[in-house]
Amino acid sequence: MPWPWRRKSRRKLARIAIEGPIASGTRKRVLKALREVEKREFPALLLRIDSPGGTVGDSQEIHAALLRLREKQCKVIASFGNISASGGVYIGVAADKIVANPGSITGSIGVILRGNNLSRLLERIGIQFETVKSGIYKDILSPDRALSSGERQVLQELIDSSYGQFVSAVAEGRGLSEDEVRRFADGRVFSGAQAQELGLVDALGDEEQARRLACELAELDLEKTKPITFGQEKKRFAGVIPGRSQISLALQWLKLELSSSGQPLWLHRP
Repeated sequence: MPWPWRRKSRRKLARIAIEGPIASGTRKRVLKALREVEKREFPALLLRIDSPGGTVGDSQEIHAALLRLREKQCKVIASFGNISASGGVYIGVAADKIVANPGSITGSIGVILRGNNLSRLLERIGIQFETVKSGIYKDILSPDRALSSGERQVLQELIDSSYGQFVSAVAEGRGLSEDEVRRFADGRVFSGAQAQELGLVDALGDEEQARRLACELAELDLEKTKPITFGQEKKRFAGVIPGRSQISLALQWLKLELSSSGQPLWLHRP
């Protein structure tokens, strides 16, 4: 049985917002929203990104889902907000077009991996780890000791592999050569205006400008078509607390820090 709203959806504009650090919760929410957009056959999607990036796998899954949506003839327009860096860029380059504010912070194309060497602290308080392992690298990044030169090489190869995947995706999505991307993909950040000069974004403007571009590409009524937002986070009781958004963001960062230690990240760390 056809969905009763499908015909109407073909003349409407969908919107999904990606805000804050990208992790598993973001991936689940966005992928569910993308499935709904595909099911209802929206001709265009306005993708609002205001994120410093996050985990590699979650960013890649969202990127892949956007490419599949485009295969269904849905136009995808990305709108960069205050910041769309690292993993935010990776997701953005899956769009047909990218619009950024002139002052948006973007770039930070690269990979970072951090661990904690707490050996001196542990020694001072009298804690010693006893480790039994099956291979010399099984406890790599253990917090009770420094990295060996061999371990550092293993991690650097991991980082280089992830970096190569990032560069390749940006090059393919933006129609640039990998050599061109590598010239500015050294972790630096730049403004939306600078990103346009580099070929990373197509146009400068706000979310309204991105909406208008989406309408033009999908041949929708420019004045009457308003976006329908999918995948909004559910508001809980904390929504009544003053400063809720700041508390929520701080908790997101804390969760990311605790869950991603020792993982390669596509994340801008200011």
